[in-house]
Amino acid sequence: MTTPQAPVGTFTQAHLGTQILIDWSGRQPGADQDTAFLLAYSLGDGRDGPVVGREAMRAALGRAGLRVGGPIQDAAETPGIQAKLLVQAGQAVLTLPHLSAQYPAPAEWLAAARGQGQVYGMFATAPWPEAVAGLPVGEDRLRAFVTDEDVVRSAAHCLLPVRSLG
Repeated sequence: MTTPQAPVGTFTQAHLGTQILIDWSGRQPGADQDTAFLLAYSLGDGRDGPVVGREAMRAALGRAGLRVGGPIQDAAETPGIQAKLLVQAGQAVLTLPHLSAQYPAPAEWLAAARGQGQVYGMFATAPWPEAVAGLPVGEDRLRAFVTDEDVVRSAAHCLLPVRSLG
């Protein structure tokens, strides 16, 4: 029996499958203001399945200068990171070499992002097929996914400075 594999470091959009963004905000323990969070993940529905999709996401994040596992990177202090966040007129736009997404952000998320001047980005390599686009994700399900030990250890974590056009 063989397992499908994408060559190391190479991938296509079809390998990545459907990519989803979820934003939320909340108060961290000991913090005096809310933090804005942004989670990027795949449904695991790529052409060759979730195992290849996971490796493709790892390669895509590496190509963007994001380290999978390890400490939180700060994109404001690491020029090689190719992850950009633009917040303008109630919209957030996240751009990476393999992903560009624009969406209307909730007012409380926008306030937290502007208040701190940055967003905590978590880029999961672990697929989350249960969290389908267009369907609500409950707070408990989101918390379970973003605190799952495998998900946390196999993700890239990055502070993204909030940029605007004006």
